[in-house]
Amino acid sequence: MMEIESFLLGENDWVPNNARLQVVIYRAALDGEGEDLAERFEALFENHGWPPDWRDGVFDYHHYHSTAHEVLGVFAGKATLELGGPDGHKVSVAAGDALMLPTGTGHRAIHASLDFQVVGAYPRGQGWDICREAPDDAARARMEALPDPKHDPFTGETGARTGA
Repeated sequence: MMEIESFLLGENDWVPNNARLQVVIYRAALDGEGEDLAERFEALFENHGWPPDWRDGVFDYHHYHSTAHEVLGVFAGKATLELGGPDGHKVSVAAGDALMLPTGTGHRAIHASLDFQVVGAYPRGQGWDICREAPDDAARARMEALPDPKHDPFTGETGARTGA
């Protein structure tokens, strides 16, 4: 049975995070593993306005995106991710879990099984970048101007989870 966790991450060290939109973790969101699970995540994200863009692991260095919100669907293996920057929030994920990371949310893989793989998707019309240093004024402006997701990437519910 799926469980949903959500929390806000404030600015941490050089990582801006997102003090308004919540990180959402969907535990045991889908069952299965491998190619079939990847395709099911991709179809689900696409149906909710988050076209899938790639399949791979998660970088082992801290980074965030200033031009897009991101959803990751774990379709193989398991990993420990660090969210929010240095000494951030550590979460364990496994095949069937998904994570929605609002723009600015720092993330990296601390440990990952050799077969760890995710589907990455972004709201329609948003293109991702990779930021590895503190945001300048232009990056902060991009993040503030980025529209909230119209739909939850997993449930399809209207709007985004805010801290309000």
